[in-house]
Amino acid sequence: MDPKDFRNCMGRFATGVTVITSETGAATHGFTVNSFTSVSLDPMLVLVSVDRNTKALDVLDDNNFIVNVLQDNQQDTAMHFAGRTQDPEPFEWEQGELGKRIKGSLAHIECKPWAAYDGGDHVLYLGEVKNYVYNEGNPLLYYCGKFSEVAAT
Repeated sequence: MDPKDFRNCMGRFATGVTVITSETGAATHGFTVNSFTSVSLDPMLVLVSVDRNTKALDVLDDNNFIVNVLQDNQQDTAMHFAGRTQDPEPFEWEQGELGKRIKGSLAHIECKPWAAYDGGDHVLYLGEVKNYVYNEGNPLLYYCGKFSEVAAT
């Protein structure tokens, strides 16, 4: 089986787009992730899958993190945190309980580290939800390698 073809197959599953933010010393780090899911309601746990080759891997080790669920008008923010940085930055920070988060996001889920697991070429980070807030709006979606949007029914 071909890994690139498998990636194309998995691209048929539409996902939301998130930016994971985390604090280290005086800096706030962030990276775009679409491999995110809810795991448990009791306790409240979420999972973020992080590529072992990303610089952000070290930032999440035993560290608080915030999942910023992006709205459909935040494509520039997603690209900024995917490595295509822009000046000026296409977002504003706001202070959450566990660190800085992206203002105007559809939802913020603030987590303390729960566990980390080997996921092959990724590390699976579980976070215990300590705070969350959500807003009205439409999600930014990712489908077949491109941004997409929810179709009205």
